[in-house]
Amino acid sequence: MDIVFALKFIYIFALSFTNPDSMKKYATLKDIANALKISTATVSRALADRWDVNAETKRIVFEEAKRQNYKPNPIAKRLQNRHSKTIGLVVPEFKTSFFPNIISGIQKVVDEAGFQLLITQSQETMEVELRNLKLLENNMVEGILISITREGENSDYYQELIDSEIPIVFFNRVSSSIEAPKVIIDDYKLAFFATEHLIYSGFKKIYHFAGPEKLSVTMERKRGFLDAMKKHHRDISENSVLTTGVFSDKGYDAMKMLIQKNDLPEAIFCFNDPTALGALKAIKEEGLICPDDIALVGFSETELALLVDPPLTSVQQPSFEMGEVAARLLIAQITQNPVPEPETVCLIAKLNVRKSSIKVKGD
Repeated sequence: MDIVFALKFIYIFALSFTNPDSMKKYATLKDIANALKISTATVSRALADRWDVNAETKRIVFEEAKRQNYKPNPIAKRLQNRHSKTIGLVVPEFKTSFFPNIISGIQKVVDEAGFQLLITQSQETMEVELRNLKLLENNMVEGILISITREGENSDYYQELIDSEIPIVFFNRVSSSIEAPKVIIDDYKLAFFATEHLIYSGFKKIYHFAGPEKLSVTMERKRGFLDAMKKHHRDISENSVLTTGVFSDKGYDAMKMLIQKNDLPEAIFCFNDPTALGALKAIKEEGLICPDDIALVGFSETELALLVDPPLTSVQQPSFEMGEVAARLLIAQITQNPVPEPETVCLIAKLNVRKSSIKVKGD
């Protein structure tokens, strides 16, 4: 924020305490939108006399604005007209290499487009994610890239941002309720393939360590697992799917519990690599051997998948490309006129088979 703009901001703010009109309650864009049952974004565009709003909509918006004594906020308008050339990013965590790889792809595209990138971390909580979103909004970002937390979605605030003409692009973990551009892989298909790989490898009793229940990727991977098991007429018990989480300690705890209960599957398809690596640690501590006693398949292809013994079979996601595509979609939302319609881009991923899931002794 330059000095002249800051001084003007302070001056206008100070006037609000001395001007009697500032004590009046004026209508907001949201008040007008609620009265007409249209989005605040449409109201904003209509009042700006934008070409992409039809004449009849403009007419009723102007009439309603007059009826409600709507007064434009000069500070908000000044902020809206400033171009920060900054994009905001919210990721859930930095504990694995997955999100840093995505950030590298985002940074490449952002740099090429002449934008800056402001990175925040939600720490896998909705509360921190919401604070991050407000921070980015207050820093006048022109758009936001986000992968949502394991706790779920701040759907109302996502929509508020979009209605305020701050575009959002979701990637990897996406919102199921918001119409916005999204970048994903086919989690269902890859989970189906991963489970079939275990079935074709000769494993009969197969379990799934599922991710956080509120994530769409969890539901898709679980659905892929169950459909593959049903297709091949494999038994599915109440223990076939265990909700674990996203970090290695949860995979470790789930594996320990199964060992203590003497309920050992022949193979486990895990929600992600950290969960599988946690399970592998528990298997080794108990003197069991992977894959002879229990085979493992992960998801997301972290760098550790290649370094552990045995190397971990995993689904390799195009993380760098995911970042690139998400950034390009957001920049198009910011710079193109007319704004492109929201689209969902599904990238190609693959299952890399390694020793952790190759059956080496007879049935």
